[in-house]
Amino acid sequence: MLKKIFKKVTHRSKNQLPDVSGLLVQQYKKKVALNHIRHDAAQMMALQHLQQLLEGVLIASDYEQKTLTHKLLMAKPAKCRSLYLFGGVGRGKSMLMELFFEACPIVKKRRVHFNTFMLEVHAFTHQCHKKRSMDAISALAKRIRDSALLLCFDEFHVTDIADAMILGRLFSKLFELGVVVVMTSNRHPNELYRGGLQREQFLFFIKILQGEAQIIELDAKKDFRLDSLPGSRLSYYFPLNQQADDFIRQNYLELTQVAPKKPAVLRVLGREIVLSSAHENVAFATFEQLCVDSLGSADYLKIADTFSTLIIAAIPKLTAEKRNEAKRFVTLIDALYEHKVKLICTAEVPAHELYTEGDGSFEFGRTVSRLIEMQSEAYLKSPHVRHP
Repeated sequence: MLKKIFKKVTHRSKNQLPDVSGLLVQQYKKKVALNHIRHDAAQMMALQHLQQLLEGVLIASDYEQKTLTHKLLMAKPAKCRSLYLFGGVGRGKSMLMELFFEACPIVKKRRVHFNTFMLEVHAFTHQCHKKRSMDAISALAKRIRDSALLLCFDEFHVTDIADAMILGRLFSKLFELGVVVVMTSNRHPNELYRGGLQREQFLFFIKILQGEAQIIELDAKKDFRLDSLPGSRLSYYFPLNQQADDFIRQNYLELTQVAPKKPAVLRVLGREIVLSSAHENVAFATFEQLCVDSLGSADYLKIADTFSTLIIAAIPKLTAEKRNEAKRFVTLIDALYEHKVKLICTAEVPAHELYTEGDGSFEFGRTVSRLIEMQSEAYLKSPHVRHP
């Protein structure tokens, strides 16, 4: 009798699941047919792993929603392994992530920029410590699990010691609770936080990650962003000269409809961010204001969330001694790119010459790739890009 009930429950459960077989390949081929992307064999191989994960997440989500009676009468599905996809800049990792995330039909899912996620982590743990809570990490992991079975991070990288020291404990708890994590990164896990302070404390995270996730390399041969056609209007001007100053002034006057320049102040966590000028959704600031001053992720996210267009003047060629400025610039461009902000800027040299030597110069390759894409017609005309 129990066997008959078990068979009926199992059969009914399978029939209730939406059919996602081959869905990612179908969506990928549709993008190719529309000339949104070019077909790439390495991308197709990575897509097969994401397709398997998509089906596994769907089964796990379906099982989670069953009643206790159903769970007693059916076999528990195999644990769904997480996935870490790495490869060079512009190889299509974010595009594949977006394809996977949009196709996943479950409700309890979240895609978030790593910097935003870590700001939330530190804010939560800070509040726990103020309340003298004993185990902030376990409490945080449970809170995340309550809202998300699937957690997706684009462009995962670690440069901050505070992040490095907390990741191992947090992700160990998340994996224990069954959270499925998908990450894209430019580096193999073994290369993360290389040369960072107290890196030995970060090795626990690498060990946990390699035990819980498939490590997949996207070995595409070229940076597809470099194929982006430039926009009909210049948005990145070099070198720095009188014409560059005129370029900044003309763009600001046009975008603000000749509004007078006046300093603008944003407040973030009790601090003030001073910009040269702002009018409605358009802001103007110098590189020195944004990247020489000690700003961080929270500040750049505030800027990206407040304005649809940012004009940056006088980006210098960065040397190894200016590694901190380079790091801040990377974080700034990440925030602007993720929020689809339109960027207009002047620089001393072309994007690919901005920072070629020094700590983090490898990671800066992603920033160069994004700067080039943000000048393209495809980016500027994307329906996701905000306009003043």
